Amino acid sequence: MNELMKQENQTPIEIALGIDEEGMTTARKLYEFLELAKGQFSRWAKTNITENEFATENEDYWGFDINVEGNMAQDFKLTAHFAKKLSMKGNGERAEEAREYFTTLEEKVKQKTIDLAQLSPELQMFQKIFNSVAEQQLEQKRQAEKVEQLDKKVDSIKDVIALNPNSWRSDSVKIINKIALHMGGYEHIKMIREESYKILEERMGVALKVRLSNKKKTQALNGVCKSKIDKLNQLDVIADDKKLIQGYVSVIKDMAIKYGVTEVA
Repeated sequence: MNELMKQENQTPIEIALGIDEEGMTTARKLYEFLELAKGQFSRWAKTNITENEFATENEDYWGFDINVEGNMAQDFKLTAHFAKKLSMKGNGERAEEAREYFTTLEEKVKQKTIDLAQLSPELQMFQKIFNSVAEQQLEQKRQAEKVEQLDKKVDSIKDVIALNPNSWRSDSVKIINKIALHMGGYEHIKMIREESYKILEERMGVALKVRLSNKKKTQALNGVCKSKIDKLNQLDVIADDKKLIQGYVSVIKDMAIKYGVTEVA
């Protein structure tokens, strides 16, 4: 009911952008509104938000998890100012509408600030005290959130460092799946797995595809059926060599920490 009343008081563009009480939208809502390429949100968010050197986490944007078609994915709350900057990179009518909306929103905020100057000196003093206390509380909250995130990251790193070499195949699959979800979906699994093989080859000085080809030839000579040979992959090659298993476990740990997805379970 409250959500319905809220939408009734909003303009069509505010509804489309999912503007909340603080004037913020989400990255996915903005991406959809700008009619950007379907299926490329994760790449766009990585380039324009998380790896944007001119954007600051917990100031310009806040990350949070959502459920997309049964899978966990990431979204971001965006300030009006940051959303405006992202809209400026777009072309077309939708991008222009977004820019005009967020510009108007910023002007309203500025106008409220100007109106405060009309207050009496006493009220202005109380306003300054209130702003100071509010800022202190917000800073304390930001610091507490950072500490909590750091604690979670440390705990997660402990989990992945304890990755069991005896269950390396199943554990590596779980971590690769989690990395894929973190990047936006299971369609990234192939790319991540290939990255893990490439890193292993560089570290250990091996050619996994050559070894795989030789393994298939050997099994064919030994009379193994073609259907079984066709199922062989580079993980089977790694499984034949204890040093490669240890190396691959190390690679998976490093990738898990790199992508911030360190829980095995």
